Amino acid sequence: MTDLASCTVPIDGSLRDGLAALDRGAGQIALAVHGDGRLAGVITDGDIRRALLRGSALDDPLEPIVTREPIAVGPGESRAAVLELMRARRISAVPVVDTRGLPVGLHFLHEFLERRQRTNWAVVMAGGAGTRLRPLTETVPKPMLRVAGRPILERIVLHLVGSGIRRIFLSINYLGSVIEDHFGDGGTFGATIEYLREDRPLGTAGALGLLPEPPTEALLLLNGDLVTNADLDGLLTFHADRGFDATIGFRRYLHTVPFGCLERDGDRVIALDEKPTLEREVNTGMYALEPRVVGLVRPGEPASMPDVIGRALDADLRVGAFEIEDDWVDIGQREQLVRARGG
Repeated sequence: MTDLASCTVPIDGSLRDGLAALDRGAGQIALAVHGDGRLAGVITDGDIRRALLRGSALDDPLEPIVTREPIAVGPGESRAAVLELMRARRISAVPVVDTRGLPVGLHFLHEFLERRQRTNWAVVMAGGAGTRLRPLTETVPKPMLRVAGRPILERIVLHLVGSGIRRIFLSINYLGSVIEDHFGDGGTFGATIEYLREDRPLGTAGALGLLPEPPTEALLLLNGDLVTNADLDGLLTFHADRGFDATIGFRRYLHTVPFGCLERDGDRVIALDEKPTLEREVNTGMYALEPRVVGLVRPGEPASMPDVIGRALDADLRVGAFEIEDDWVDIGQREQLVRARGG
């Protein structure tokens, strides 16, 4: 987010004032504000230029060319969500507005693409057949099912890019050509995308054995059917700071038993708990893995992530857990897809 002092202008100012705010902010956008500080709208250099071409003078009022009710986000919106919004609406800047309507920040697309770049790789497992979601997956691979108008896998790729990851490997098998046709080399998504082509299903970790070369630092491994705003940068930072060989992203899962539950001592009831809520910590399908753990998967060998984590533990490697507190839905069954789509 950028400082606002340089790029705000009173709504009752002139075109000259708006031009000066654009020049000070150097971001090709200025924020017009009411007297009480609330956001009134935005002005771009294009707006000023078009007004001058129509014959307006620099001392003419600014208000007629202000774009009212601009696209804006709240202070708590994640980087990935803002990046997705910018790409979807083809805009290069988004104001951040609090609940009172006051602008508190300004996101620029170039800052998202330039800041916090990481040299870590990411591998996304996108080869599953999605049999539990048929007939939806008869002609579309599960990771390419749409949520809010965008394929799940595209959301993951954009989220990785927004987290600073630029080299992404997609493991493909079932209807893999659909995925390749959509993403190509990744250039239009701000990344370099390469494909790990499984000639047969290799499980949730087997594609690690298909990497063209061993990684030299921790990589991210993600399931390709996740709808999430998880803090992937935080996961990698946590993994490195704690010195783990593998880190599993986990989430707290609450399940309410819809019945009263008994606690017995033999035939004698000693307690009755009405509809208790149970809490478990569940695997989210997101991992940070050091090269030595990636090397536990041999080329062409089917392997699951529980297998790989088991091998790491058997080898006395350090395995950590990072809590995912952001939105997370695993699209494994139709009910979860409906939930992700807001149904």
